[in-house]
Amino acid sequence: MKKIEELSVKIFADGADKAGIMGMYAKPYIKGFTTNPTLMRKAGIVDYRAFAKDILSSISDRPISFEVFSDDFADMERQALEIASWGRNVYVKIPVTNTKREPSYALVKKLAAKKVKLNVTAIMTLEQVGLVAAALDPDVPSYVSVFAGRIADTGRDPVPLMAAAVKMLAATPAAELIWASPRELLNIFQADSIGCHVITVTNDVLKKLSLVGHELDEYSLDTVKMFYNDAVMANFKL
Repeated sequence: MKKIEELSVKIFADGADKAGIMGMYAKPYIKGFTTNPTLMRKAGIVDYRAFAKDILSSISDRPISFEVFSDDFADMERQALEIASWGRNVYVKIPVTNTKREPSYALVKKLAAKKVKLNVTAIMTLEQVGLVAAALDPDVPSYVSVFAGRIADTGRDPVPLMAAAVKMLAATPAAELIWASPRELLNIFQADSIGCHVITVTNDVLKKLSLVGHELDEYSLDTVKMFYNDAVMANFKL
């Protein structure tokens, strides 16, 4: 099994907790950061602009993605241009559709033409991957975020789809595929095995990195000890 340092896939940290973000920033294997409105709400963020600028005051040397949150394409464009102005390492997340099922490809093309670095998000089909790739500027760095974890939640194996997406993006050399919403540590190794460029991972999964390569006999014993200790602490009696 490869060590984390030997993987080709770049690991991004996905979250909106400042302490968690800065903790991951201290780790050299974390190559970038992503967030979204749901994670920000969960973290208790109330001032979007202030939060983003605070993070960017500490992180200027690795890519970080912030998402627009309007449902109107004209307003999305306005938000995107402001967000893009916050730093050279900023990527603007644009959802592949709005809540009305209206695709955002025209907006993606418009922003790409303005040289905005984009992260097109919430993608789940190869058709969406192809249409996004066609809208991107092949010379402007961008990310295409396919939610492999959510695909898996539907009972579908995301690996073949993600492998096909890697091949589709070969014609857009400045675009990198992100394996988004991973559910377990194994997904990092799956992403690496198919040549996926990036995987963005929440802190609860990243905390398991210390288990990589752990001897299974020892892990079995650790599990038995956990059960025993919890039973003792609970003072169970029969």
